[in-house]
Amino acid sequence: MNHTVFITGAAGYIGAMLAHQFAGRDDVRQIVCLDRAARPQLLEGVSKIIWIQAFTNDSTWQKSVAEYNPDIVIHTAWQIREFYGKGKEQWQLNVVGSDHVFEFAFSTPSVKRLVHYSTVASYSALPENTYEHVFTEDVPFRDSEYLYAQEKKVTEEHLKALYEKAKKERAPYPQISIIRPASITGPKGRYSRKNFGLQSALSGQLKETFAQRLVTRLLAWMPITPLWCRQFVHEDDIADITALLAFGPTNHEYEAFNACPLGSIVTGKDMARAVGKNTITLHPQIIRAVFFVAWHLSRGGIPTSPGGWKTYSYPIVVDGTKISKKYGYTYKMSPKDAFTKKEGRYMQYVK
Repeated sequence: MNHTVFITGAAGYIGAMLAHQFAGRDDVRQIVCLDRAARPQLLEGVSKIIWIQAFTNDSTWQKSVAEYNPDIVIHTAWQIREFYGKGKEQWQLNVVGSDHVFEFAFSTPSVKRLVHYSTVASYSALPENTYEHVFTEDVPFRDSEYLYAQEKKVTEEHLKALYEKAKKERAPYPQISIIRPASITGPKGRYSRKNFGLQSALSGQLKETFAQRLVTRLLAWMPITPLWCRQFVHEDDIADITALLAFGPTNHEYEAFNACPLGSIVTGKDMARAVGKNTITLHPQIIRAVFFVAWHLSRGGIPTSPGGWKTYSYPIVVDGTKISKKYGYTYKMSPKDAFTKKEGRYMQYVK
């Protein structure tokens, strides 16, 4: 088939990477890209790319995109970094914007597959979580004061309700695949982005703004909590899992997949060793207080949004083997290798 792919959030880390790689496929005729930002440098000169600059939550793009008859929709658009004092505006961008994308996919006859990017954060980092408590896809999401996790939870609920309604009414609907990634990393993510990110903050790469330089100084020693950990998935694995669900011989109607390779979790001490820092262990309530002060003093400039302190204090350990068991996918890197190794398709970003 000559596929036409519609990607939202195409100027972002994941969206741009997917558009860039899928443009090289022989079975892709064109890629319609939607983002509120301009076309990124990575996609300049790519002939298969059609760029539409718009917000997902407005009504200016649907007719234009439908004219290209996309058969695959990949929804990555998201305002991850929380706005300071603008919760309603963020809700419009994320939840209402997602609703518009889902409604487009369900109402456009050419669309056969919908891939939606969610997150493992919506399982919620809570004090009762342990390293041994492993979340699988059949465990329901829990409410969270961390807005990113809560909005993703609500968005999945809206998608499920739309699917159930279409199924009940015997209306046509696309195959739905939900990707819930662990922390995504790799050469492109670590070295090409200038905004706040976990690894860039810990490794001292943030030096462009006053807030970034301040954080770099404050993290001369790496603060950790007793139970803090992360699981990492390499950006190449994310691209290949998305390709499998978008183009591959899949046979499900509606499925969610945690995207996380087998292997040991990455603890705070592991992360500190990887970036060459000593650690200082703090109680979660101290982290909570530091996040509160940093959030309000910087007016959101330092990404320490309400509820975010819990993700730095309590573990969320997930099982990402469903995609392997159901469709035979083999991850390329373990969580630790994904975090530490300088390997992958975007090695040109490594300096």
